[in-house]
Amino acid sequence: MKTIFDKETREKLIARISKLDKNSLAQFGKMNIYQMIKHCTLYDEWILGKNKPQYQQALIGRLFGKMALKDILKDESPLKRNVPTLSFLKVIKTTDDLEAEKSKWISLIEEYDYFSNPEFIHSFFGKMTKEQIGYMAYKHIDHHLRQFGA
Repeated sequence: MKTIFDKETREKLIARISKLDKNSLAQFGKMNIYQMIKHCTLYDEWILGKNKPQYQQALIGRLFGKMALKDILKDESPLKRNVPTLSFLKVIKTTDDLEAEKSKWISLIEEYDYFSNPEFIHSFFGKMTKEQIGYMAYKHIDHHLRQFGA
């Protein structure tokens, strides 16, 4: 299974991100291109432990999170479309400096080369192994790149 911790996989993701521009249109979902890129930078900052995030698993996640994670990571299939976004990762602002946000996202993806955040707890899935984080981070990025045809 593809993981964000593999250098070649990261390079391929970065090449796909580089193809995105202000004219990229969503093939599904509600976000525009800026919102998607900003959402992904927020997501990767959260996983990487930037900005001192508070990690806590929600009650619903305690009940169903591990089962859902197992289902998502069982194979290489992409994430399902139109799954609800965690509230703190929703982006309301619809426009800003797209190229700056793309550069920031690419830099964050490169930081997975030396990932170390043992405190990370996903709000729904709970505590995850580094291997699970790698698979999930890849699937999340791939999902949003597919959303915009990249």
